[in-house]
Amino acid sequence: MTVRVPRGQVLVPGGSFAMGDHHGDGDPADGERPVHRVTVSPFLIDATTVTNAAFARFVKETGHVTDAERWGSSAVFHLAFTGDRSDVLASVDGAPWWLAVRDACWRRPEGPGSTVGDRANHPVVHVSWQDAEAYCAWAGRRLPTEAEWEYAARGGLEGARFPWGDDRGDGSGRRWNLNIWQGRFPTANTREDGFLTTAPVKTYRPNGHGLWQTVGNVWEWCADRFAADWYARSPQHDPTGPAEGAARVMRGGSYLCHDSYCNRYRVAARTSNTPESSSGNLGFRCAGDVVGDLSGTP
Repeated sequence: MTVRVPRGQVLVPGGSFAMGDHHGDGDPADGERPVHRVTVSPFLIDATTVTNAAFARFVKETGHVTDAERWGSSAVFHLAFTGDRSDVLASVDGAPWWLAVRDACWRRPEGPGSTVGDRANHPVVHVSWQDAEAYCAWAGRRLPTEAEWEYAARGGLEGARFPWGDDRGDGSGRRWNLNIWQGRFPTANTREDGFLTTAPVKTYRPNGHGLWQTVGNVWEWCADRFAADWYARSPQHDPTGPAEGAARVMRGGSYLCHDSYCNRYRVAARTSNTPESSSGNLGFRCAGDVVGDLSGTP
């Protein structure tokens, strides 16, 4: 039996790669080092992050209520906020550009005055790790492990900063390769890449494995628990993260990444959040196990 690749997913062949930060770009507290050799088995992974349209089908069929909806608020970037100022419940200590906004959720990503009506093909946001797990269960898939995510995101380029190489590839009249912040963070975004917040999931070129926008746009949940010292003790074959820990791994960076405060829009970059957390720049993509004989698969 040859492998059947579901629509919207790609087959990533297994292999060995050097996981981690090859350039010394990361914050030591994020645990991007040491670079270590990891082998992953073949797996399936979504070509794009899950869209608003796909998440809407899930909600319609299951009646799922997201954590943001249950809590009654979620985090919205201040320049994107849409609604009455009375809907702003608080700003985040140490990061005042994040606002806790009443009724912000995947349906209303910028607050009560917003909608996803014209953004069916944008990534769904305000989705917690728990929400992502529920979606994966409905879809018959799972979240990727952190090692799978990085292997797929690299697109076959060993040790490169980005899915296309080491050069960010912007400015000087060249086309932007990703959706991140341009200008002075957090008050002035020149939108040279065309977007203040999310871009449609197929706005930029796919990488060598056929994945779109693995860096920038939205953070992506992974299955693993987070530990800053994990790379020093990770097993070599198909690691699944530490057995203990409250936070879950997030990868890829988002439309808010900027060198002045956060350069985590690299394939080696990692951070974490608690599994019930949500925000306007956090989404996910699904993965799956390979069932069948790879020898007959194109």
